[in-house]
Amino acid sequence: MTTPPIDPADYGPFGTPLFDGPEARSLRRVGVIDVGSNSVRLVVFDGAARSPAYFFNEKILCGLGAGLSETGKLNPEGRARAMVALKRFAILARGMEVNSLTVVATAAVREAEDGPAFEAEVRAETGLKLWVIDGTEEARLSGQGVLLGWPEAEGLMCDIGGSSMELAELSGGAVGAVVSGKLGPLKLAAAKGRAARKREIEAGVREMAEALGRDRYDRLYLVGGSWRAIARIDMERRGYPLHVLHEYTMTPKDLRATFDYIVEADLEDLRGRTGTSGARMSLVPVAAEVLSRVLKTFHPKIIAISAYGIREGLLYEQMPDVLRARDPLIESCRFAEAKDARLPGFGRVLYKFVSPLFTRAPDRRRRLIRACCLLHDVSWRAHPDYRAEICFDNATRANLGGLTHSERVFLGAALLHRYRNKREGTPFENLAPLLSEEDTWQAEQVGKAMRFGAMFSAQDPSLMGAMKLYPKKGVLELALPKGDGEALYGEVAEARFRSLAASLGAEARVKVVRR
Repeated sequence: MTTPPIDPADYGPFGTPLFDGPEARSLRRVGVIDVGSNSVRLVVFDGAARSPAYFFNEKILCGLGAGLSETGKLNPEGRARAMVALKRFAILARGMEVNSLTVVATAAVREAEDGPAFEAEVRAETGLKLWVIDGTEEARLSGQGVLLGWPEAEGLMCDIGGSSMELAELSGGAVGAVVSGKLGPLKLAAAKGRAARKREIEAGVREMAEALGRDRYDRLYLVGGSWRAIARIDMERRGYPLHVLHEYTMTPKDLRATFDYIVEADLEDLRGRTGTSGARMSLVPVAAEVLSRVLKTFHPKIIAISAYGIREGLLYEQMPDVLRARDPLIESCRFAEAKDARLPGFGRVLYKFVSPLFTRAPDRRRRLIRACCLLHDVSWRAHPDYRAEICFDNATRANLGGLTHSERVFLGAALLHRYRNKREGTPFENLAPLLSEEDTWQAEQVGKAMRFGAMFSAQDPSLMGAMKLYPKKGVLELALPKGDGEALYGEVAEARFRSLAASLGAEARVKVVRR
């Protein structure tokens, strides 16, 4: 198939995708080792740089910062476990031919008396250079991680580690004021009694708010393993059907109910039901006390979980501005199409074909429809009997940035209807409560429009003709080019066109025009 040249205007304000340009190629196989107070993790990013794939991701809960408040030194057992993990990670990074490997250490190593000795030991034993960053740099990098997947983020980022907590203001696509405090659950566990801990938390959060000079933010973005564990518990309490943490949102009322739930629960039972490690679950009650005070101090209306943090922030740090400005969803979908579709480039043609049906849709919805078209064929290798369900599952659970949970379900539903007319008996039924009835119908319309448009995918795009919807007349018109275009409109294509018209509440009409 021959596709027309790419017009930058096709991609709206973001311009043409850069996933295969030199800016993105230089960011392939970027590795980050994060030596935290509670865990040591290696992440290797690969693929569509603006919305990176996790080529490798492994975490060891070492507890380096356990007991630091009492001893002033790194936990001996945690130190030994961290060294074993770092030796493994150094070997793995070499084997994966990582182009760039950055190793950062945060609160525990920077505060411990033996931090410099540990840094020297790591260098001698593994060859890795450990960059010990201060709290404000940690806050800035974590804020950038949120912006990697959430370019429009506006509010306050709150990152909790084992020994510290960082805050960063996010506005206009940039990180503003930042502050760090000693409010990690490992450190707070040393407090003598709950009352003393409560006073320490209240004083610490108040000091951070005073440093920011502000105590109200409409949105709070949570980063860190303890916050994610609380979100999993909130999902469990609510019976929430989509177990994707990124962009999961809660209200203060939701969280207050979850805090009570944690207090009353058997933590071991809760750990099993949420798939949380024992080491992480032991920190949850203290982390919940901290989060409760954060909510009382900053009064957010919406609390959202970000799966992206300091590691993603380090990747964002290396991106040129031209790449940062791209839409993470569209970049990732274009990469998936180029890698997996039978006819890369047809998604853009398909979007032009179906877009006249959705001229009244807001920009964010049209962006989502574009993503649907780019992904419409990436699961073609799946067995035909299961292709619709696999498309749905891939879309709703994919590692994609810039998507709310309802948008994930919309994307999945549209791709399901790309291959199947009915939703009954599909995985959509479990997630249906996350999508309004109106949005469900529009997802079906998008899917059926793609299903019809795909009938022309193996031919010259100029043979597709053009569709036009007349809502007041209740007519969906298809203008087909005379000759080959007319001949392509066979029985199956006609049936799909009529199905599309029915979903739009319109009468199907076809006319033949000379090219």
